[in-house]
Amino acid sequence: MKKQIAFLVLVTLVFFPQEMEAQCAMCRAALESEADNSQAEGINNGIVYLMAIPYILVGGLFYFIYRKVRN
Repeated sequence: MKKQIAFLVLVTLVFFPQEMEAQCAMCRAALESEADNSQAEGINNGIVYLMAIPYILVGGLFYFIYRKVRN
């Protein structure tokens, strides 16, 4: 059952990406009204920065668990 749900979510994400936009209406309007893309680049850099921190923390946690189990 879980495999079927995971497959359905994956298919939805692949075939309907326009339904998965995560910007609020105000952010989208502000970014689309810009003549240059400086504000959009700033928003994208912020998203990447916020996305990287949890991966680094979880990676560090798994590294310490790996070292503890290995010893």
